[in-house]
Amino acid sequence: MSNKNVLKGGEFLVKETLAQDVFIPEEFNEEQRMMAQSCKEFTETVVNPQMDELENHNRELLTKLMKEAGELGLLGISVPEEYEGFGQNFVTSMLTTEEMGKGYSFAVAYSAHTGIGTLPILYYGDEEQKTKYLPKLASGEFIGAYCLTEADAGSDPNSGKAKAILSDDGKYYTMDGVKIWITNGGVADIFIVFAKINDDKNLSAFIIEESWDGVKTGPDEEKMGIKGSSTVQLYLENVKVPAENLLGERNTGFKIALNILNLGRIKLSGACVGASKATIGVTVNYASERKQFGKTISRFTAIQSKMAEMVIKTFATESLTYRASQNIEDSIQSYIAEGMDKGKATLEGMRQYAIEASIAKVYGSEALDYVVDEGVQIYGGMGYSAETPVERAYRDSRINRIFEGTNEINRMVIVGELLKRAMKGEFDLLTPAKNVAKELMAIPDFGALTTDYYELKKKSILNFKKAVLMVSGAAVQKYTTEFAQEQEILMNAADMIIETYAAESFMLRVEKLEQKAGKELELYRNMLDIFMYDASFKINKYGIDAVNSFAEGDEQKAMLMGMKRFTKIESVNVKESRRKIAEKLIEDNNYKF
Repeated sequence: MSNKNVLKGGEFLVKETLAQDVFIPEEFNEEQRMMAQSCKEFTETVVNPQMDELENHNRELLTKLMKEAGELGLLGISVPEEYEGFGQNFVTSMLTTEEMGKGYSFAVAYSAHTGIGTLPILYYGDEEQKTKYLPKLASGEFIGAYCLTEADAGSDPNSGKAKAILSDDGKYYTMDGVKIWITNGGVADIFIVFAKINDDKNLSAFIIEESWDGVKTGPDEEKMGIKGSSTVQLYLENVKVPAENLLGERNTGFKIALNILNLGRIKLSGACVGASKATIGVTVNYASERKQFGKTISRFTAIQSKMAEMVIKTFATESLTYRASQNIEDSIQSYIAEGMDKGKATLEGMRQYAIEASIAKVYGSEALDYVVDEGVQIYGGMGYSAETPVERAYRDSRINRIFEGTNEINRMVIVGELLKRAMKGEFDLLTPAKNVAKELMAIPDFGALTTDYYELKKKSILNFKKAVLMVSGAAVQKYTTEFAQEQEILMNAADMIIETYAAESFMLRVEKLEQKAGKELELYRNMLDIFMYDASFKINKYGIDAVNSFAEGDEQKAMLMGMKRFTKIESVNVKESRRKIAEKLIEDNNYKF
């Protein structure tokens, strides 16, 4: 893909992105679609029919399914060919993650293995470690797990107490500690474990094998959802870890953990896209068969309105997720072109788009929660029965807002990273914020009147960005270094940023679709109209809440007027537009947008 005008991470807030510079899912090639089809067939024909048994903590079945996935090559998508993987690019790995996301709790086991269980070795391991472990992880001979969380160290992992004492001869470490919430823990052969060496202030990372003396796992946790994945506590007691199993350099574990979490966040969003599409599929199937008052419930417009909104949120998640994924891939390739090795280039590409990864994680997990909730509602009483797929989808969805850093932590990461990068001079946030402040004091410039569809949309998105800059700039000016303590305002700003990025991603995808089709696509315009109409009111509310939290007097009045100006949007007949979207969904009897 010849994307040369890609913005740096977070820079979307101060610069315009053009439709030709984004990737949209409609651009996947035949090979990528074939790989996705293999994942689809595996989840539909092998995994999902055995889900009831899998949810009974059947570790043998989980191990068997993981090994079968390995035999099909599904565990080695991102692993280079020299380590017996497929060596596919980041966007392809995202597409396979989406398809596997339709596999309920098996998707969690799969994602943990292929992501946080394998990639630390791929990106931080030395040649000996890669050669020893990666082929077995790619084939499914070994199952991987990631061990960061401790009972008193959740969102602050660097406060963990697990300890590794280096022997006098420097040949091994003696490790002790307890790790909790270890996905795949009950079936894992390899653990990526984070602990502090001697009296270090920062974590280091280690590769530990399940067969070693002193390594023990507890029973599977009883969880609200994702019951088919194995979640255990890991106990390490006087475990002798060879010095060569230190992963990366000493004291760099926290950096490794954060970089892998960035990757996990956007991968989670991809899985949420798949789960959303699957839930919409079973929901419209049910609504088209269930009869009440002499007709199928899919004919009731209240039901159609819900289904249309499920589609819109899913389309938005998909749009922003693949936009960011291609940005990451382009960034990786540019670093490789500059002479960086692929592992470091991938990590740097991920770091570059940490803001977008957090946006995708928050938006995707909350969109899926909406989809599964309305899925249960459309099923009615049957939706509460364990016999239905939406009941399982509902339970499984809830963890996503906690996984990979809670959504609250991710919201703070979004704003914190933006401000940090601006302070470092990675891009200029201050000048645009000052320009917006000046604009507030000036007579409104309504500009030349236009009726062009995309010019109007782009003007609205530019105004959304101005609203973000106005609120964030004023809050930073007021609180300076104490801004991080004002978490409610941070959350407001983050929500404004998330809605803005989603709206822009949605708009760019529809615009590019029309460019490719060579004509107007009314249905997709309907979807975009609704999305931006809703986004404008949400951004307005978040902005007003923030302004009223810290401003007063004339400043408050000026900013509230600014919020009104920046979130003004043309009227939309949401009723008719949603009905048209629902009609297509009902006609296709599946998600085909």
